[in-house]
Amino acid sequence: MKKLAIASALLSALAVTGTANAYQAEVGAAAAYVDPDNGGSGSAFGVDGTYYFNPVQTRNAPLAEAAFLDRASNVNVQATFADRGDLDSNTYGIGAEVFVPNSDFYLSGNISQNETERFNVLGQKYDFDTTYYAAEVGYLPAPGLLIAAGLKGYDNDNDDGVDPTLRAKYVTTLSNGKDINLEAGAAFGDLDEYNLAADYFIDKTLSVGADYHNNDLTDQSEFGINARKFINQQVSLEGRVGFGEVGNNDYNSFGVAAKYRF
Repeated sequence: MKKLAIASALLSALAVTGTANAYQAEVGAAAAYVDPDNGGSGSAFGVDGTYYFNPVQTRNAPLAEAAFLDRASNVNVQATFADRGDLDSNTYGIGAEVFVPNSDFYLSGNISQNETERFNVLGQKYDFDTTYYAAEVGYLPAPGLLIAAGLKGYDNDNDDGVDPTLRAKYVTTLSNGKDINLEAGAAFGDLDEYNLAADYFIDKTLSVGADYHNNDLTDQSEFGINARKFINQQVSLEGRVGFGEVGNNDYNSFGVAAKYRF
């Protein structure tokens, strides 16, 4: 009887392992092109990486949301390099997310540095750097639901500011068996920005979505549509088209990205 119990436990473990495709890191690269109505088009290239403290179990979750649903704590880095003719803008950032063990609490923080170089008509170069930072405390009152509040700020030679933030994220399964992801966030005060996003999962490997972002500080708003497809458990491709406005200048943006998990 004891041997039978051991054998049953081993078979159960193998069954779980067979259905769960674990990964502990994800790296990605992205490229984008911005085409404004009044000239000044430009391109951008970005790289990012995430390391999870423990292997992420995908199980039967949508692959794009596996880490969130598995409450996988992580550290992440990213860098973006943009070129718009007489303006170069590079951003470097690092962040962390911690799902507190044996509890429903969540902590996150990130900091980034933007370095902008602009050339005037005489060819003279002007440098302008801004540091951005944010921190959050959150709670998960139900599976797949996160509510978080925090602070978000910036600092440069001309100005600085810190404002409170609030956001929510919810991943759930609909009555038809399909999964959805809903997100909303806002910053109040000098930043005065908000964003909305939704993704519908046609299956566990393919999603289509839409997003909207508005920032009064930069006088910019943008609506986008996107899609992401996992070719297999490790590799995904995604694309996005955006329709935005900065001041009175309309623009379109086009982006593609690829990610690899291991």
